[in-house]
Amino acid sequence: MTSTTTLTAALPAGHRERLTRIAREVSVDEGTRLFDEGRRADRFWIIRTGTVTLDLRVPGRRAAVIESLGHGELVGWSWLFPPHRWHLGAEAMSPVRAWEFDADTVRAMGAQDPEFGRAVAHWVGNVAARRLHATRVRLLDLYGPCGSGSRL
Repeated sequence: MTSTTTLTAALPAGHRERLTRIAREVSVDEGTRLFDEGRRADRFWIIRTGTVTLDLRVPGRRAAVIESLGHGELVGWSWLFPPHRWHLGAEAMSPVRAWEFDADTVRAMGAQDPEFGRAVAHWVGNVAARRLHATRVRLLDLYGPCGSGSRL
C-alpha cells in the first residue's frame, strides 16, 4: 500500500468527508466474491478491516492472484472509466468490513463539482496505474521465463 492510494492521503479533507457521508457500511464473509472480471462495475469499497485479493483470469490456468489489499485501500477502480466493466476480480480472503459506495452517485457528485471530480479521478487513476503495474509484475513472476526481475 502506498500513501497516495489510500483515501486519507489521496483526497483533501473536505472531499474525503463528502465522500464518506454517502458511504454504506457493509460486512463481507470470507470467500465471498465482490466482483468478477468483465461484469458491470457499479460500486466500489474502502476496506476498514480484513483482506481482499485481486485476481485475473488466465486462459487455461487458475486465476492469478495479483495483489492483496487491506485497511484503507480502494477495492475497485473500473467504475470510474467507461465502459464500467471490472478489469480484475476480487474476493474476501477474511471477513471484511468496508465502506461501500454507489458508482453512479459518486460520478454524479463529480459532474456537479468539477474540483471534487478531479480529485477523485486523480486518486482512482493513481490506484489504477499502481494496480496495472502490479498485474504486469505478478504475471511476469508467474509465467515469464525468468520472472520480472522486480519485486513490489
